[in-house]
Amino acid sequence: MSFEILVNSGVQETRVALVENGAAQEVHVQRASRHGLTGNFYMGRVQRVLPGMQAAFVEIGLARTAFLHIADMVHPVRDASGEPLPLPSITQKLHEGQSILVQVLKDPLGTKGARLTTLLSVPSRYLVLLPCEPTVGVSTRIEDEPSRARMKAMLETLRAEHAPDCGLIARTAAETVTPAALATDLQFLVRLWRAISQQAKSAAPGTLVHGDLPLSMRILRDLLGTEVERVRIDSAEECRRVKQFAQVFVPDAADRIEWYQGAAPIFDLYGVEDDINRALSRKVELKSGGHLVIDQTEAMTTVDVNTGGFLGTRNLEETVLKTNLEASQAIARQLRLRNLGGIIIVDFIDMASDDHRAQVLRSLERALLQDSARTQVYPFSPLGLIEMTRKRSRESLGHILCEPCETCNGRGQVKSVETVCHEVVREVQRAARQFEADAFLVLAAPEVGQRLQDEPALGLPDLESQLRRPIRVHPDSDYQREAFDVIPQ
Repeated sequence: MSFEILVNSGVQETRVALVENGAAQEVHVQRASRHGLTGNFYMGRVQRVLPGMQAAFVEIGLARTAFLHIADMVHPVRDASGEPLPLPSITQKLHEGQSILVQVLKDPLGTKGARLTTLLSVPSRYLVLLPCEPTVGVSTRIEDEPSRARMKAMLETLRAEHAPDCGLIARTAAETVTPAALATDLQFLVRLWRAISQQAKSAAPGTLVHGDLPLSMRILRDLLGTEVERVRIDSAEECRRVKQFAQVFVPDAADRIEWYQGAAPIFDLYGVEDDINRALSRKVELKSGGHLVIDQTEAMTTVDVNTGGFLGTRNLEETVLKTNLEASQAIARQLRLRNLGGIIIVDFIDMASDDHRAQVLRSLERALLQDSARTQVYPFSPLGLIEMTRKRSRESLGHILCEPCETCNGRGQVKSVETVCHEVVREVQRAARQFEADAFLVLAAPEVGQRLQDEPALGLPDLESQLRRPIRVHPDSDYQREAFDVIPQ
């Protein structure tokens, strides 16, 4: 399996694509006007404590106050029988006006403020330092039990020697490195945490204490493994900076970083630019002729699978199975590419066979194994739906690159011309009751004005006779379809 990282570095925007076997799997975007906040440390001030919600709103200097829940302040505790004990009241931990060091768990999404935690973590290439939790853990992606046991023993030794008051988590990239490399990584994390702690002591409430790495360097830290063959960057200056960073923190990868000097834009390689544009569409075509329809809402994302023009070659059940299996692979890729998170509902084409359902479920689970975000997939529901969750820490690609349509205000549809024409007639009736006017002028979009003039059945001539006052219609290209004005004259 071949992996490559492409970095498109601009003056105000940096984009990074993770390409697998010639197809873009993940796209990350960072703009100067809209930096991602996940991982940043802030000195916050508690604005309001809500005991009924077990949460608080915290001012950290952003446009909207951030949200801190008690579950992101304390770890769950279980009794002797393994049952979870109730979490303490938020009022025992916080009071209004209190200053508190917090870390951003999730970027602001839509109308929601950032999600915060006081369970701080400081990541590096191989390890994650937990300043508030003296335990050790190993990435769930390291599944081999002997390897997990070896890693835990190594972490216990390192923690006792370098950070006895902190906890450690071994990241996936740590599985094959030497104890000396892990020790160097940990020493760096300890120095960084001391600097953060020192800066926090003098930081004013509502200010940034420590920001995470720029996107191009953060991607190297989080995604660059031995399976990544090379990193291509289209800016000589950015390439130089990233190489310097790699030589210090990821020395074994420095030789894989190169300056891209090709004539074509770097995102034209492997069709990444086209993949991004397709990822902004609701409809995703499948090679078989079927398609997906993906809708992202505030509460959840829904994915509908359709056979489309695919007729199959044998029978209906085989056609449906083949389409659903292909769709399961496409869905896993689209979730990563679009960075869709939260609750996701997949409506596969109905299958009568339990064996076919099991095949599709296994196919989806296997396809999601490559996803760096944590996912949880549940079996088919009684309604034939797959329910799953995907960890969301930053905005989706669509939310970063798009904004609500000015015409439909984000509804995804506009009123029909006929509907607007009837609204115009009702508005003229309303104006006639309110104003003693000699005539009425209607200003409307060209298609609406033309329809009013050409179709007497819409009622404007009858209304004119009823009111005994002329109604003039003026199509105006400055008006969008749903906008119009009725002016008494």
